[in-house]
Amino acid sequence: MKRFIPLGLMAVFILSALVMISPTSAKGQGAGLVSSVLNRMEKNRQSLKTLRANISMEKYNSQLRDSDRYNGVVLYMPGAGRSASVRIEWKSPQHEIIAVKNGQYQLFRPRLNVVYTGNSNSNRNKAGGMLEMMYMSRQQLEARFQPLQDVREETLGGDVSTIHLTLVPKGNVGYKYAEVWIDSSGMPVQTKVVEKNDDTTTMRLTNMERNTTLSSKDFGIELPADVKVVKG
Repeated sequence: MKRFIPLGLMAVFILSALVMISPTSAKGQGAGLVSSVLNRMEKNRQSLKTLRANISMEKYNSQLRDSDRYNGVVLYMPGAGRSASVRIEWKSPQHEIIAVKNGQYQLFRPRLNVVYTGNSNSNRNKAGGMLEMMYMSRQQLEARFQPLQDVREETLGGDVSTIHLTLVPKGNVGYKYAEVWIDSSGMPVQTKVVEKNDDTTTMRLTNMERNTTLSSKDFGIELPADVKVVKG
């Protein structure tokens, strides 16, 4: 549990944060490209009502020089204030489902018939700083992050045209920096978080369905009657 809950919530938090961010200053970069990507991101933030996509995640351990890879499906629906809903169902390497709704999370491990529950807002893992971006004002974003760095055009696998940028936090947070790849619609399709020990978490979204019909019921987990509940 100590290993998977931070990892699963990290994916949820990174996705939620980066879908919503809209930094507004980028001194020292090409004004045209920076303005373009910021406008795209802001339009995406305003227009995105729901999202269904395939998700892949690679967690790289810099000491072992080894990676763990995960594949699944993600549902996302923003809400008022801190009430965004996210559901990730990992298909491999093991079947796991994590759902975050109204500030609470459930992590269901079918093979153990155990569900872990708790307050997602109080979970302090290495992505905590990324989660906080979801609730920041523009002034707070400018105060906490340095001007956008390494802003450039880049093509990802699958011939996806993107604009790459780097977010470097100010102050003492749990990671060094985050790289983000923004597609033509302003959607972050890939993120890479580099931690202080040089471990990395790279997440990629593919086969995205924007503003498809979703309801609050889609973010629940059907649990067996005899499931063991462990409160976090």
